Amino acid sequence: MIELIILDVDGTMTNGQITYSSSGEELKSFCVKDGLAIVSWQRLNKKVAIITGRESSVVKRRAKELGIEFLYQKVKEKDKKIEEILAKLNLSWENVAVIGDDLNDYPMFSKAKYSFAPANASSYIKKIATHTLDAKGGEAAVRAMIEHLVELEGLEEEFLNLWVAK
Repeated sequence: MIELIILDVDGTMTNGQITYSSSGEELKSFCVKDGLAIVSWQRLNKKVAIITGRESSVVKRRAKELGIEFLYQKVKEKDKKIEEILAKLNLSWENVAVIGDDLNDYPMFSKAKYSFAPANASSYIKKIATHTLDAKGGEAAVRAMIEHLVELEGLEEEFLNLWVAK
């Protein structure tokens, strides 16, 4: 059973572009559909971690908005950081699904039970991913991953019932 999803940021939660304002502030756009799926995943008592190679106050803000407990920035070896999280949660790689788009995601792709690549991911990442998504990074790729996991794990009814009026 997947208990933890690992999210890369640039190229998965965003379209991979980095924009700077004239004052030097970094700007990123996040997909609201991804956000709703992330919140829903957590409401199923599942965990989410953001692990990214860059550092950005915008990512910190987004993680806080979504109630994501595990946020790690400026990480060079994502697989080692995941192992720390797994130890804290008493989980194994069999309980992990990851999404990423570029070469720095390669080590975690080779260890996770499921690995997801957005449609515009590196061809090398697509070759080793267990699933290549139709959605591009920043265009509901995380949502597509979560919905696929919900189906794989047989959680569709519980997932949909989160939003059905009672």
